[in-house]
Amino acid sequence: MALPNALTANLQSVTQEFRVAPHNIDAEQALLGAILVNNDAYYRISDFLLPEHFMEDVHRKIFEVAASLIKVGKLATPITLKTYLGDADLGGQTVMQYLARLAAEATTVINAGDYGRTIYDLAIRRRLITIGEDLVNGAYEAPVESSPRDQIEGTERRLYELAESGKYDGGFQKFSDALTAAVDMAAKAYQRDGKLSGIATGLSDLDAKMGGLQSSDLIILAGRPAMGKTSLVTNIAFNVAKAYRGEKQPDGRIETKNGGIVGFFSLEMSAEQLATRIIAEQSGVPSYKIRRGDIRPEDFYKITDAARDMQTIPFYIDQTGGISIAQLAARARRLKRQKGLDLLIIDYLQLLSGSGKRSDNRVQEMTEITTGMKALAKELAVPIIGLSQLSRQVENRDDKRPQLSDLRESGSIEQDADVVMFVFREEYYVNNKKPREGTEEFFAWEAEMNRVHGKAEVILGKQRHGPTGTVELQFDANITRFSDLASEDRMPARM
Repeated sequence: MALPNALTANLQSVTQEFRVAPHNIDAEQALLGAILVNNDAYYRISDFLLPEHFMEDVHRKIFEVAASLIKVGKLATPITLKTYLGDADLGGQTVMQYLARLAAEATTVINAGDYGRTIYDLAIRRRLITIGEDLVNGAYEAPVESSPRDQIEGTERRLYELAESGKYDGGFQKFSDALTAAVDMAAKAYQRDGKLSGIATGLSDLDAKMGGLQSSDLIILAGRPAMGKTSLVTNIAFNVAKAYRGEKQPDGRIETKNGGIVGFFSLEMSAEQLATRIIAEQSGVPSYKIRRGDIRPEDFYKITDAARDMQTIPFYIDQTGGISIAQLAARARRLKRQKGLDLLIIDYLQLLSGSGKRSDNRVQEMTEITTGMKALAKELAVPIIGLSQLSRQVENRDDKRPQLSDLRESGSIEQDADVVMFVFREEYYVNNKKPREGTEEFFAWEAEMNRVHGKAEVILGKQRHGPTGTVELQFDANITRFSDLASEDRMPARM
């Protein structure tokens, strides 16, 4: 007689509840036995396998004790381990009997690596099940203080932590492999526009000094207000996105051949304000005229033409303010997974918060932020440009050119950054000293203004893999555009 549908469903539910998490006790026993017979087996798995990867509690304890003994140069055998494991009853066997059985049934040490990878993979699957259960339970319970977006970001962070921790394909590599990677990098640089090893900024003199924006680098761009930090980084971001060229690989991936896909965290300005700046730069129509609607018909056509040309560039903006470094990292990972990512920009660092409760110690919080950004640059294998404010002490000096010591909450920023750049426009300071017209001082001021007008400096205060120094650029304040400074050797030949 067939069972009622409701009872069948209940039985299926009970069966599912009693499903055993993925594990392989035989692999755990075989690995522990191999280690007890030959301690060298431990070094085949020590760089990725941890006690918590074992399913059985007793196996975790045996592995932990054996690892501790081997690390300090002692012998791990059934006899030496017995002292640390006590006299627990293991299903009718004493600890000594169980250890002796593991050693007696051990197979060759050659298989230790395979056993370790099997144990590790099963542990990852168990962690995935736990994360999935927590996700479901959290969605059902829906605590008042937790929004769905918080839960999504928390789950995403746990998944990435799981993906990045304990990889068993790391460790030492042959120098010949490193040489191959270096040659591949050189080949890609040769094929890329500008022959650069990194991503071209679109500013030739800056690229020549830096070799482009290098993968996994944390680049800090700092300056006092009104120096043009956002303008410069926006120019760079647009140049990179505009030059993007991807090529589909046999496995379906799109590999970037030139330029790059840009992610821009605009924590201070709205996406519309950022877009207005870029439109002004590309169309040549001043942004203040665009905002006021003070434009002629021919200007409007320039704006629409520029906007149409920019429709297809891979430039993504997140304008959410007040986010934490953990939220920023989760969104950057999501962008790379869904759209791709070659350059990440944060405008600016001081508007980020730490992942926990806001600390009264801002220096400590900035340390967490810059350390997290550097780790994210390495994880995503992309350059990250973070904008930073400078302290007011710059204003107290006769020479206003910034220095590393001027960075606000500077210790961690200077330490974690691979490159620190400063934007400096002497024109801004000279303009603020304008004397009364017609005086002798006015004519001297006017001569000084002519000397510095439209010029900017990018000062490389730190570059881990290259020289420091200063790059001079042209700056058009009306359209917030930085460009290469015209020099005699770039002038067209005179007839």
